[in-house]
Amino acid sequence: MRFGWRAISGPVLTAAIALLAILLDRHAPALSLAPLFVGIVALAGSLSGFASALGSAGIAVIGATLLALSHRSAPGFDVTDLVPLGMLALTTAGTAGITGLMRERLVDAFATEQRNHATAARLSAALDQVDIGIVLLDAETRAEFINRAFRDYFALPDEVADGKPPFIALMYHGRDTGAFELPEDELSTFIARRMEMVRIGDATPININLRNGEVLRFVCAALPDGGRMLSYTPVTDLVRHTDAPARADYYRALRDPTGRNLIRYLRVAE
Repeated sequence: MRFGWRAISGPVLTAAIALLAILLDRHAPALSLAPLFVGIVALAGSLSGFASALGSAGIAVIGATLLALSHRSAPGFDVTDLVPLGMLALTTAGTAGITGLMRERLVDAFATEQRNHATAARLSAALDQVDIGIVLLDAETRAEFINRAFRDYFALPDEVADGKPPFIALMYHGRDTGAFELPEDELSTFIARRMEMVRIGDATPININLRNGEVLRFVCAALPDGGRMLSYTPVTDLVRHTDAPARADYYRALRDPTGRNLIRYLRVAE
């Protein structure tokens, strides 16, 4: 137990209530402090844990004992005094144990959640550094995470990606922005097949040709919770080497970040 206001508030409040009750006993002799003591013990346990609650329980029993002695004209206790004191001791001790245990579990759960959140943040940052597009879908195929590479490949705005869009919305975004190197009349069939692969968790890898000359290898992995992990691995150099050698400069121009060679080819085409 750390020494601080949380740790001492329960015992101090219990002692203050007990002393006040002893001083005012002549004016309110019928006042029962047991419920108040139990409430203070519960408060101490929720604020600082078992040790503080147990200390409050001990002070409550001592205060109740002194209060009972002030009512006795002869020394000692009889059964009518011991029974309430015993009940108070059991009740406050049980309250201390329950609230202390509950607080410990809540603190442990909160610490675990913080560690998991920190791990998830580090993992998210790491996945933003790779050139493989990663999309994590939940069981309803809504995107819970979209890394930076995927956003760049498909020109997906951050506000859309962070809004947890469904996978079908991602496919339609690629269609509407002209990301896919496909004839317009084949796009609907292409999207329908990708949706079916994701729905059944088909892990067969396929190549997706983009309009800018990039080739991505798409793989869908089914997750234990019913979600899906979609990966888009750049395989442009592995795939384009089978194209005609005379077109090599053209494909390199499509991947030219400055766009200078691409402009030259467009001018030739004109």
